[in-house]
Amino acid sequence: MEAILYLKGKPLSVAEIAEYAQCDRPTAEEGLIELIEDYARRDSALEVVETPTGYSLQLRSGFQDLVHRLIPLELGVGALRTLAAIALHSPIAQNQLVELRGSSAYQHVQELVEQGFVRKRRQSDSRSSLLQLTEKFHQYFQIEQLPQLLGQEHKQSKYQQLELGDDLEDS
Repeated sequence: MEAILYLKGKPLSVAEIAEYAQCDRPTAEEGLIELIEDYARRDSALEVVETPTGYSLQLRSGFQDLVHRLIPLELGVGALRTLAAIALHSPIAQNQLVELRGSSAYQHVQELVEQGFVRKRRQSDSRSSLLQLTEKFHQYFQIEQLPQLLGQEHKQSKYQQLELGDDLEDS
């Protein structure tokens, strides 16, 4: 089961693990419990955890700084500008972000969600999604909270620098 979780590299349900291990569900559940307990006793960088989508072999959270040092994040200039716009306006409706950044913002948002910097939630009263920064954004960029001291006029001039005109050079 350890090899299955390692090789798949994503959360798997008990049923999926049982299928890959060619065993029944109770045997897979027992094996998972043993594996979780075994990793909990180890002084290891890895752990087996249950996530909303299944069980996963992953790096312990205490090693995130090491990950950031060894695997630098690759975000293009356009995605970084879109992230900056989200940070300045957070929370912001996706349609408002597209008005600021242009249609390439859709692709940037998808990338930022996949990277874990932005959370996207469907608004019940609108067709647009609401975009918010995640804890990963604050940890990665080492920002406790964004300064709320900027006046609205100063913010407007900063936002204009992020608008559509920049899209031609950063797509």
